[in-house]
Amino acid sequence: MLVALFMGKRNSRPWIVSDELWSLIEPLLPEPGPKLVAGRPRVPDRQALCGILFVLHTGIQWEYLPQELGFGSGMTCWRRLAAWNEAGVWDRLHVVLLQKLRAAKQLDWSRAVIDSPCAGRSTRPKSGPSPVDRARPGSKHHVLVDGQGVPLAVSLTGGNRNDVTQLLPLLAKVPSVAGLVGRPRRRPDVVLGDRGYDHDKYRRLVWALGIKPVIARRGTPHGSGLGVHRWVVERTIAWLHGFRRLRVRWERRDDIHEAFLGLATCLITHRHVQRLC
Repeated sequence: MLVALFMGKRNSRPWIVSDELWSLIEPLLPEPGPKLVAGRPRVPDRQALCGILFVLHTGIQWEYLPQELGFGSGMTCWRRLAAWNEAGVWDRLHVVLLQKLRAAKQLDWSRAVIDSPCAGRSTRPKSGPSPVDRARPGSKHHVLVDGQGVPLAVSLTGGNRNDVTQLLPLLAKVPSVAGLVGRPRRRPDVVLGDRGYDHDKYRRLVWALGIKPVIARRGTPHGSGLGVHRWVVERTIAWLHGFRRLRVRWERRDDIHEAFLGLATCLITHRHVQRLC
């Protein structure tokens, strides 16, 4: 009964952009350049965004985007995604959403949790031999969330990059979040990580940032208690990989995959805004 009730509340067409979400995105979009040659009218940005979300949710190839949906061609949506990512639209949207959460006192800065799941096999840029998949080339997502699972920063690297090497870059990628009286905030009090982040050098560097590292040590038995807090990042990773386009990396260009990753991060953050604010 509860499952049926939950499923009934799910949006059967999550690629349709709501008025509330569009009101946040539209002011951030760059002005289109002048039309150089005559031809068909420009596909409206909102319809193109629906097409991008359709590809993100379903994992369909760009060229197979159904024309009857009215979202424009796959190539049109691809160009729009690349242009918006280059203009930093998703980074700025993420900051806007985080500010809404902080203004409502719904960002948990008491701790942040980090993890780095594989993003499937790939021979594209920002890929490398995976140490957990018989050295087959692949990519890796690095995810940092707050104490409630709100994504603070995400990044893409090759599958051969050691998790601990991305600890400091990910902390540095957390934006300054205003929303309350006083200075904007960008540093959690504590960062939690599994054994993949066990390195005394990086512990010292994290301490130097004013952040307490709570990282499991290799060779010690399980039962450190970190799992009580670390499940939030695993849940957020599950949400990210619920977008089928992110489960396996198909894009030749790493910036397009990063654009999808940034957009998915904003969508997850927006869900938290709807729920908590």
